[in-house]
Amino acid sequence: MRSTWRTLRVTSFGGVNIRDIALVCLADALVGASFGAISVAAGLPLWLPVVMSVVVFAGSSQFIFVGILAAGGNPVAAVASALLANIRLVPLGFSIGEVFRSVSPLKRLLGTHLITDEAVAFSVAEKDEGNRRTAFWLCGIGLFVTWNIGVVIGTLGGGAITDTAALGLDAAFPAILLGLIMPALRDRATRNAALVGACIALVASMFLPSGLPVLLALIAVVPVMLSNAPVTQKESA
Repeated sequence: MRSTWRTLRVTSFGGVNIRDIALVCLADALVGASFGAISVAAGLPLWLPVVMSVVVFAGSSQFIFVGILAAGGNPVAAVASALLANIRLVPLGFSIGEVFRSVSPLKRLLGTHLITDEAVAFSVAEKDEGNRRTAFWLCGIGLFVTWNIGVVIGTLGGGAITDTAALGLDAAFPAILLGLIMPALRDRATRNAALVGACIALVASMFLPSGLPVLLALIAVVPVMLSNAPVTQKESA
């Protein structure tokens, strides 16, 4: 961890974008407050959203879980739906494998818990491996701290914040993530896969519950992998 913070001091101005990470963490705190307030308004005990945020730390899955319970759904169905939404983090973890290279098992376990869409997006946006590592840990730890602080404030504040859409926060994360992945979309294969995946998710969202459309969108990656396979074999030959 010491090397990570040393890298941060070197690249805090010209490397890792500290300002954007801070803005994402601020938005995350506000959404966390909304989650805490909504959970209390749904009749859940005060301790549940707080413990869930520390142990699970997955905003979308937590919202799905609370939403199903608030609608009178079965707890088993709520857990299953939340897990489906979280499966997307598996391929995201593979995309930042170098972040966990040559680290202790304890640090690797901690890093796995901190994997989020935002942390991965900031990490892969960096070209230098050291900057990637710094961006991931800075964003991951920052989000974990601010999210949990927001949840505590939300639960204590009761129903003060009940609708993230009213504050425009429902559009904040998609807009930020889109901006982060724009450089990657310059690659034609990546751009085509993203467009096909978006179409699959859009159509599937009309018929399937939350979580499944995103998973089905991963099908768009298969043609790209198959088209790149002969090139890889030719180069290795």
